[in-house]
Amino acid sequence: MNVSELVSKMTLQEKASLLSGGDFWHTQAIDRLGIKGYMMCDGPNGLRKQEGDPDHLGKKESIKTVCYPSANTLASSFDVDMEKKLGERLGEECIREHISMLLGPGLNMKRSPVCGRNFEYFSEDPYLAGKLAAAFVSGVQSKGVAACPKHFATNNQEYRRMSGNSIVDERTLHEIYLQAFEILVKEAHPKSIMCAYNQLNGTYLSENKYMLTDVLRDKWGFDGFVVTDWGAGKGPAKGVQAGLDLVMPGGHEDHEKAIIAAVEAGELDEALVDKSVTRILNVFFWNEESVPADPKPSDEATRAADYALAKELAENSAVLLKNNKVLPLKDDKKVLFVGEFATMPRYQGSGSSHINSICVSSALDAAKDKGVSFVRGYDTADTKNDYVLREEAMKAAENADVIVVFAGLPASYESEGFDRDNINLPQDQNKLIADLSNLGKKVVVVLHNGGAVAMPWIDSVDAVLDMMLAGDAVGEATVRLLWGEVNPSGKLAETYPIKLSDNPSFLNFPGDHGNPVYAEGIYIGYRYYEKKRMSVLFPFGHGLTYTEFEYSNMKIDKDSITDNDTVNVSVDVWNVGRYAGKEVVQLYVSENGPKVSRPHKELKGFKKIELKPGESQTVTFALDKRSFAYYNDKLHDFYVESGDYSVMIGASSNDIRHTVNVHVEGTVELPYSFTTFTPIEDILESRKGKEVLGPMIAKVLAENDKEGGNDESLGEAGKKMFEKMIKEMPVLSLASFGMMSVDDVQKLLDEINL
Repeated sequence: MNVSELVSKMTLQEKASLLSGGDFWHTQAIDRLGIKGYMMCDGPNGLRKQEGDPDHLGKKESIKTVCYPSANTLASSFDVDMEKKLGERLGEECIREHISMLLGPGLNMKRSPVCGRNFEYFSEDPYLAGKLAAAFVSGVQSKGVAACPKHFATNNQEYRRMSGNSIVDERTLHEIYLQAFEILVKEAHPKSIMCAYNQLNGTYLSENKYMLTDVLRDKWGFDGFVVTDWGAGKGPAKGVQAGLDLVMPGGHEDHEKAIIAAVEAGELDEALVDKSVTRILNVFFWNEESVPADPKPSDEATRAADYALAKELAENSAVLLKNNKVLPLKDDKKVLFVGEFATMPRYQGSGSSHINSICVSSALDAAKDKGVSFVRGYDTADTKNDYVLREEAMKAAENADVIVVFAGLPASYESEGFDRDNINLPQDQNKLIADLSNLGKKVVVVLHNGGAVAMPWIDSVDAVLDMMLAGDAVGEATVRLLWGEVNPSGKLAETYPIKLSDNPSFLNFPGDHGNPVYAEGIYIGYRYYEKKRMSVLFPFGHGLTYTEFEYSNMKIDKDSITDNDTVNVSVDVWNVGRYAGKEVVQLYVSENGPKVSRPHKELKGFKKIELKPGESQTVTFALDKRSFAYYNDKLHDFYVESGDYSVMIGASSNDIRHTVNVHVEGTVELPYSFTTFTPIEDILESRKGKEVLGPMIAKVLAENDKEGGNDESLGEAGKKMFEKMIKEMPVLSLASFGMMSVDDVQKLLDEINL
């Protein structure tokens, strides 16, 4: 269908009506022109499709379907292929359910571990989040269904998320909070983007031209449409002028009337309205032309296949945090399961992503053939019987060889709409684990959690398996992992700090009146902990398996490049253990002696491989300009500083196995305009400054050495002191010390600044 021709036939009222929804989940239909209402649906760990009266859809129960592991869980797989497979499967289900656009994935950064919605987000690292999100979106859209990544951007807390003002400097914004979206847009070309509720540096995202047009469209090349989070629309005309296309939900005429009035008053160019309508129709007509008109509905076979995928994803994502040779469990051991979550697992988050599950497996049911015994141990709904339940567990443990405690965060602890108060498990669970650990028995803790938790008992237990929020198949996956039918292979996509106050955002989260200042800058997650040399409970990228992997023969194909070149890095990985298993090979880059503040290392590549015992594989990475760059706010772009860089490969951010070095020569010169108050060393960093001023400074330093200008008793320290003084003083000081006149200093600057 020719969209431009169709738009030319529309009245202003019809065009304005398309810029807000027809009801809670549908776009506006225009019967006169044969335009139907297209349905959107929450995701992305399953479909939350609501049916019934369109005026009350936000309150209706959703259809029964399969719940997949949440984003925080899937991120720990470090597996782009599985993420794409999930996207494809959800795209197929969208077709069966007549869904045109899936709202997801969420890829906001985990600035603080207590953000209530962290379970919906991938990581504290933008590279990892961007790559996983791109794979998911590619999978969804390969089926002809539009994906709508969210929430763009700096929506990193729930407290006053609808009104708060995130105050973020330019470098931090682009290097941390936008980079995942940038990777996603450039690699997967999403058909839509959802803008967030909050303000960014004083402007609501739904009215933020810098974000919606200058960055998203002009800089990154986004060609889809922008939709608000539900209820995030502000001024209708301001939104269109900024680059907003669709306001949701709809069902009322206020937005439509405001658009018409603004156009008729000359306050809004109708051509901008036409652009928005065109962008919306382009996407939904693409969807209509890409999917079958009469798809087969979901049936028992498709649900079984979806459940099998949910189990595979859970098994591929669980993280073995600790293991003192107690796992995998042996069939001849008497095993006691303790904890409510063994029978009623916490397997998903709460809020708009909550799925109405068809069937949820429990670990106790899945282990019915293992001869395990069970006691409740605690009650998440009522703590008045804590002592009785704990004593019952202690008594039952006397006859067990291994005690497996199922612990974690109740649904009341983390949800969309509010942030956690701390990172602690419920007190009764911590007490239960501590007491059981004092019995001299082997103790394994299985965790169900949507984010980082503190573990005051970590030194007393023998193993910790973090299932996170693993979806409908959580019970089966847990048992298969505990008994070694599947080898754990997940790696933490976020750092687990020892305590909440260790987190870099602690003093500025959630901010006064919900207006957080991102004072920690680029130093979130492992970037901060490593720069600070701070101990953590478990580092980013950490995860154990039942086998062992050795890394060897790391190579780099060039030892010197420019920032326009690509360099290839390879390493051999061997499975030297007794079990088949998967390993996530992680590549980090660090600049040696940077002139600006930079993290100690940053993730720039990862690959998940599967090896049989004795098998090896060569893993190769290609590094380009962005692998070495930081965002420079003078250039307003990413910039590579000339210098030496370390390329590191390891099993986690804290387990680096091999390092090679490469020299990278930057080809872009930073813009500058030096004044008489600019330090000399800053001028010498520019090519022209080095040419014009460099010889003079070198002469001054040489003459000082020759004439014995330094205090001889100070030796090298005196020489260093004089050099530092000269280079760090403002260039005007050359006149103050009689080395040249003020006029000559200005002439020198005029020549350099040309």
